[in-house]
Amino acid sequence: MTDVDVAVVGAGVAGLTAAFELGKSGREVRVFEAADVVGGRMTTVREDGYLIDTCAEQMAERGYPATWRLLAELGIDRTSAPRIGRGIAMWRGRARSGVAQPRGLITGAGLSPRARLDGARVIRGRFDTERPESSRLGDRTVTEFAAPYHPDLLNYLLQPVVSGFFGWNPARSAAAPLLALLTSVGPPRTWRVYSDGMDTFARALAGHVDVRTGFRVDRVVADGTTPRIISGSREISAKAVVLAVPAPVAAELYPRHGSEFLSVCSFTPVVKAHLLLDRPLGGPDYALIVPTAENGTVSTVIFDHLKHPGRAPEGRGLVTLMAHPAVVPELLDASDEDVAERLTDATEHLVPGLRSATRRAIVRRVRHAAPEVTPRALALRAAFEAGLGGPVDYAGDWVYLSPCSEAAVRSGLAAAKRLARLAVEERAR
Repeated sequence: MTDVDVAVVGAGVAGLTAAFELGKSGREVRVFEAADVVGGRMTTVREDGYLIDTCAEQMAERGYPATWRLLAELGIDRTSAPRIGRGIAMWRGRARSGVAQPRGLITGAGLSPRARLDGARVIRGRFDTERPESSRLGDRTVTEFAAPYHPDLLNYLLQPVVSGFFGWNPARSAAAPLLALLTSVGPPRTWRVYSDGMDTFARALAGHVDVRTGFRVDRVVADGTTPRIISGSREISAKAVVLAVPAPVAAELYPRHGSEFLSVCSFTPVVKAHLLLDRPLGGPDYALIVPTAENGTVSTVIFDHLKHPGRAPEGRGLVTLMAHPAVVPELLDASDEDVAERLTDATEHLVPGLRSATRRAIVRRVRHAAPEVTPRALALRAAFEAGLGGPVDYAGDWVYLSPCSEAAVRSGLAAAKRLARLAVEERAR
């Protein structure tokens, strides 16, 4: 006898989706989450009337079909995730609006005329978000891909985007998944945000499944007998286990899998300082991305109160500062006070009055924030996916090497489908 039919490790969107889908077919599923809350990289902190999105900041209207179908099934309509309705600016001596929008080809958005023309050429072609390795770009990094074009395309568009949203290094990260994602999600003004926090989706899923928070799994054992999860001195057996955690964590929990893909599927860390303001600042754009050439300490400034008015109490403001990838390693172990001071000082000239408007700073560190898609990982991805389907399975956006919640949802659905097929095969034996 097993303690549970299916054990899912990780209560992020991928794990909760897999558990929800398996539960609909009558499977007994239990989700184990080390944190005290569900959501993984889609969590929200509620503090003094502020809603603080700790990692994921927005979702897309386009390119998220599996997410929207599942939201509808949960009874969450589009009014619960309204359009942000504002754009993204690029800092080049000043904030320049129109990044990743058609108007940017006219206004410039910080790019020279030649770079604008090159940008229009770049987005042509077909890219597959589920199979990024099939792209004609092959294994080129972002830097290698941009080399034939005007330098502005890399320095004032691609580098700020990959570093500012994903924490990637363009010299190390593959271009194909980036372009697949950018061409699928549409312009920023159509992007959406859950009005009650980015954890809305996860909380809705968790309401339909058995979740044990504050439960740390130390390792997974599958040595020819029933798979088991180990937590301290406690063992829980299951017919199947789904590891819905970042790839480096999955590799530590279950090293016996021995996948080369798992060993090279790295994640980038992110450090953020959320500044609770006594007044709103910024505008008209809800986000400002900052090229390395212009700063080097801060990569993104998000005006959360412009992203959605419910993110801050009336008459107040909320601004999130995302550290540049180059300084993240030293900030991971710095004190909260040092992190907040350093990021605020580096942003003051971008957002005048920021220091005096700040009432309080909340610092968040996410050590596994986004899968960094290296060319080596891209080359191994398809074979890894083809080999899935055993009693220990995997879910997460990293399975598709696409850093977005839609990929996490799709991976959870795929894991549930594979386990359903495995159960049928076992009954037929």
